Amino acid sequence: MRLLLSVGAGCAIALGLLGCSGTPESTEPYEIPKPYKVPGAPKVPSDWFLQQRTYPHDDIVPASRLLAWEQAKVLRAESVEYGRSAAVWNFEGPTNIGGRIADLAVHPTDPNTAWVGAAEGGVLKTTDGGTTWIPTMDFESSLSIGSIAVDPTDPQILYVGTGEPNGGGGSVTYGGTGVFKSTDGGGSWTNVGLPDSRYIGRVVVDPSAPNRIFVAVLGSLFSTGPDRGVYRSTDSGATWSHVLAVNDTTGAVDVAVDPGNSNLVYAATWQRLRAPDNLDYGGDGSGIWKSTDGGDTWNELTSGLPSGTGVGRIGIAIAPTDPDILYAIYAEANPGAFTGLYRTTNGGSTWTQTNDSALFNVYASFGWWFGNVRVDPTDADVVFAVGFEVWRSQNAGSSWSNVGSSMHVDHHALEFASNGDIYEGNDGGMYKSVNGGSSWSKLPNLPATQFYAVEVDEQFPNRHYGGTQDNGTNRTLTGALTDWSNILGGDGFTCLVNPTDNSRVYAEFQNGGFYRSTNGGSSFTSAGTMSGRKNWHMPYVFDPSDPSRIFAGTDRVYRSTNHAASFTAISSDLTDGPGTGNRTYGTLTTLAVAATDANVIWAGTDDANVWVTTNGGGSWTQVDAALPDRWITRVAVDPQDETVSYVTVSGFRWDEPEARVFRSTDFGATWTPISSNLPEAPVNDLIVDPVNSSTLYVGTDVGVYWTTTLGASWSALGTGLPNVVVNDLRLHAGTGRLYAGTYGRSMWSFDLSSTTETPAIAALARTFTLDPPAPNPVGNAPSEIRFVLERAAPVTLDVFDVSGRRVANLTSGSRAAGSHSVAWDGRDDRGFRVSSGTYFVRLEVQGAARTRKVTVLN
Repeated sequence: MRLLLSVGAGCAIALGLLGCSGTPESTEPYEIPKPYKVPGAPKVPSDWFLQQRTYPHDDIVPASRLLAWEQAKVLRAESVEYGRSAAVWNFEGPTNIGGRIADLAVHPTDPNTAWVGAAEGGVLKTTDGGTTWIPTMDFESSLSIGSIAVDPTDPQILYVGTGEPNGGGGSVTYGGTGVFKSTDGGGSWTNVGLPDSRYIGRVVVDPSAPNRIFVAVLGSLFSTGPDRGVYRSTDSGATWSHVLAVNDTTGAVDVAVDPGNSNLVYAATWQRLRAPDNLDYGGDGSGIWKSTDGGDTWNELTSGLPSGTGVGRIGIAIAPTDPDILYAIYAEANPGAFTGLYRTTNGGSTWTQTNDSALFNVYASFGWWFGNVRVDPTDADVVFAVGFEVWRSQNAGSSWSNVGSSMHVDHHALEFASNGDIYEGNDGGMYKSVNGGSSWSKLPNLPATQFYAVEVDEQFPNRHYGGTQDNGTNRTLTGALTDWSNILGGDGFTCLVNPTDNSRVYAEFQNGGFYRSTNGGSSFTSAGTMSGRKNWHMPYVFDPSDPSRIFAGTDRVYRSTNHAASFTAISSDLTDGPGTGNRTYGTLTTLAVAATDANVIWAGTDDANVWVTTNGGGSWTQVDAALPDRWITRVAVDPQDETVSYVTVSGFRWDEPEARVFRSTDFGATWTPISSNLPEAPVNDLIVDPVNSSTLYVGTDVGVYWTTTLGASWSALGTGLPNVVVNDLRLHAGTGRLYAGTYGRSMWSFDLSSTTETPAIAALARTFTLDPPAPNPVGNAPSEIRFVLERAAPVTLDVFDVSGRRVANLTSGSRAAGSHSVAWDGRDDRGFRVSSGTYFVRLEVQGAARTRKVTVLN
């Protein structure tokens, strides 16, 4: 037995987962599978998301991410203040597909109110039992959620630990930026500390003393360090003490507090460390600990429990009706198979393994992705094992039944409402049971889908497509939010629709599972075979001048001249060779073909190589000597000039500032950095405006930006787009709309015509005035906002925060010529007082706008 003292008492401190199993290549029509993963072969995470953002390093400097977020916040605020591109992004859905849920919390007395934490989509709230969900955290520094806790004595108080705790795969998300607190039910948030926690497994509010908060901190997944273990606050998050530490690779993943005795606290620790070429998801640091003095000192519980280097992730739960009863679920270290579910009836002094043989495959060999057990709050014998599927025992573990087969697989959250309903979150979204878990219904209207790529039918622009993490390739044929359906399983990636013949649709799942359809996506057959290493997200593109010609990339470039029925290699290996260990490096990540000359073809790789051919693949030239050693995210060619090309790269600042967008006018012989004032964040896509090639649009990890000066200066494009990773952009030329695929908040679109100030609008702007608000700042007394119209016109007067999010509409509708006055008392549209800070009052009149700054002091 180990005994640990508090390491900081009294010292105040102010990866998805490897995707679904692939389908063997076949020439037979493809039966569309559920977008579910199939247990069987061992699962080894690929860490695609973080690989590209860290390369060539092993981790991200947290301060660099925060710097990029601050830079993005400034650009968004400038766009609102000066009226540049201040039109609003439009949400395009889906809301019926869902996305990965990391945790949830339910109101202690109102069963219709709950909060869920999306893997990279922030916190969303329902007040109608899950029928509708409202995002509440779209513009904070981290939208990656690890845990949510509600104060049982005051449910307006919430704590959120950021940084999804699951072990990570191709879909592993960013680490978090600490603990956030809300005192108005999620209406506004304040960061209250632990900025170096990176990944948080659990936040618990002491039911008997709600000013005491416990946080299970995992620390960095990719490096060692002291910032891991159990942290405690005794003043509602104002300060923190580090009360349990094991070693520099072992963090805490779960915490439980005895509901009747605040001195009794339990914690589960998990030793884990990742590197680009290996993983170690367990060790003798993994274990269960108990404190009998409120967290000051800790003893490891060992009697009857697994121990040693083979112990992996552990989940614990305490029975509210009998706190001497606890359950613990164990995974092995590597690769992560289920090893047992244990029960104690004496507060952890001794443990007995339940009759858990039926649960042998509950983790499907990757238990680092799950790790939760839950006890019914009214019956200590009713327990749920939450893993690949959900299993229930109604007799304290003597027997088990699978009650989750009707739901999407990969489960992370399960909580009970006061009326006995159960909310459940998994990789496919949210579900609810009203009969104790015997049956489940999927909850609709959850805008939390993680897109890798988006597509719009050029002939029928209301047909939207996209490849998503955990949920396959989906589409709507109407443009509605709620009628999206799955057309290909696995984790979905690039989807293309032939722009001249939309009966031809192409889609893929992870690692190059490439399929084609000739009936508009109703059924699929395998595309032609290609050899070589394939990226988690294999690139393929049309020849813009002939969409029957398709180019695809493994570690070399392939060309098809028959709609992807067969492929021929037109290059040798363009990478520096394969990676080591479990990582897949040495793959193509992006391709581009010139619209004005199909013999000009570009390729970029994950190991920083860029190549071009000007003779259709007859010979290739490497042109990356002047580019940084970074993962190449996109190559693009000017649609009007094949000599002009662009390259974008991933990564954050490591030491010195570094450009992420480059332009060449000589087929890559020379490159000019054009990032200028862009936030120093990964740039994931670039589109050249097809009408005005001086106008560029980029999708980044901190929003969408545009320039009309070839990068001499950049502005945030529009308002209302959450602070979320934008993986992909698609410009539909016919409608002039730009579509953005976000990694956690679904798909959005923007009307590009709203970025152009016509002479008529410029003249209109001279026909009205907007006075500075007075008094300013807004305190106890409201501020008067006065505007004058030279002639009658429809007006809209809104208040925006510095992130560009509209917080209040003050007036809308037609107004007569003359002077008008509106009062603002510092409250948003829901009646909540906004946080202290800077805001912008914006008056729009028939497309023209004026803006004034206002400060709120509470």
